[in-house]
Amino acid sequence: MGYGIKVLARGPRACFTRPEMKAERVSYDVITPSAARGLIEAVYWKPAIRWHIDRIEVLNEIRFDTFRRNELGGKLSYRNAKAAMERGEEVWTAANDDRQQRATMYLKDVAYLIDAHFTLTEQAGEDDTVEKHYNIALRRLRKGQCFNQPYFGCREFPADVSIVEEPGDRPKSFYAGSGEQDLGFMLFDIDFDHDMEPQFFRASMRDGVIDVARAREAVVR
Repeated sequence: MGYGIKVLARGPRACFTRPEMKAERVSYDVITPSAARGLIEAVYWKPAIRWHIDRIEVLNEIRFDTFRRNELGGKLSYRNAKAAMERGEEVWTAANDDRQQRATMYLKDVAYLIDAHFTLTEQAGEDDTVEKHYNIALRRLRKGQCFNQPYFGCREFPADVSIVEEPGDRPKSFYAGSGEQDLGFMLFDIDFDHDMEPQFFRASMRDGVIDVARAREAVVR
């Protein structure tokens, strides 16, 4: 097992889209383990390591809001772009033909405390030690560095990610002492080694905490 870290992720909006909702975007109640891993990988990732989420603590009250926006139904194909050019039209007009208005149910004012650790992969070399990558991850988190902007589900919902090192810096959860809450089945991760097969788990939150390490043993495909 690799060295562990604790990070605080905050943002005004988040949308962790449920795959069963086809026409409209509807968010899960909380961040998914795969999205939590994506936040940390945006700060530091190398082929030699793999991050694992152990624990997610929901700090703020779960609140939803909605808005509508115009989206493209898909990527503009080369054929449609070429046809538009042959007709003497601007390419963007062909893209406008595929616009559609969709509703989004998103989360407001989210904050999560995420416990994670990493392990070395088969691609690790002789110079890839756990201590080396742990110290690099700490340095980048302390300085606020990232490879790309961390975000909560959608790129237009940026996330502020920082490290929590002292016990006194640990925020208190809104759900502390609230007991257990069933969140239903949630996406756990995508298995890229098996044709991008989705993995799900039955999410349960106790006093605001989701024990992801324990849920990993009960993942279903």
